[in-house]
Amino acid sequence: MSEAMLLSYEPVRAEPPKPTANTAPAAIALPPPHLGGGAVLMAALAQRKSVRAFAQTPLSLQQLSELLWAADGINRPETGGHTAPSAHGLNEIDIYVALPEGVYRYEAEPHRLRLKHAVDARNLTGYQDFVGAAPLDLVYVVNHARADQMPPSQRETFSGVAAGAISQNVSLYCASAGLACVVRGWLNHRLLAEALSLNEDEMPVLAQTVGHPVSA
Repeated sequence: MSEAMLLSYEPVRAEPPKPTANTAPAAIALPPPHLGGGAVLMAALAQRKSVRAFAQTPLSLQQLSELLWAADGINRPETGGHTAPSAHGLNEIDIYVALPEGVYRYEAEPHRLRLKHAVDARNLTGYQDFVGAAPLDLVYVVNHARADQMPPSQRETFSGVAAGAISQNVSLYCASAGLACVVRGWLNHRLLAEALSLNEDEMPVLAQTVGHPVSA
């Protein structure tokens, strides 16, 4: 595949994260997801697609709740099971949410967002021009403190499978709820890790932009 086929747009130069316009709350409690709404699975699969143009309208708190629960929330409270599979139940992928008011880490239990860095780091979640303008960008981070409990020969493969499962959950939720999204692997890992305030045991591996589609 040629470079021209891979790059259908001009890359945007990475810039420092922007200061937030408002004070970022230390935690955001998410309402319970509505489990009876949205399109049926086969209809969502038929509508799933990558979109690279987004309206600036923010997601509602309910939509954010359901998006993150679909991504990797707890669907079996009695066992702590998640909506996305993970080898050996290590749940080594953490979800970071880059919002205009700050960078948050999703805590599946008790289903809330915890502030990590009070900056607008959306523009650092990729090189594409739309990432800084969409209402939110998800970043999937491998936590090696958990992933390294797997045999070395399996760590990279299993972590990739887990991140892929989470991103597909997000894609299907977006298709079901009438939202737009695109998965992205073109990242500046060092700059993004700094913007997310990650430590040496954490590595961003995939990003996903989510928002409302631009009206025709």
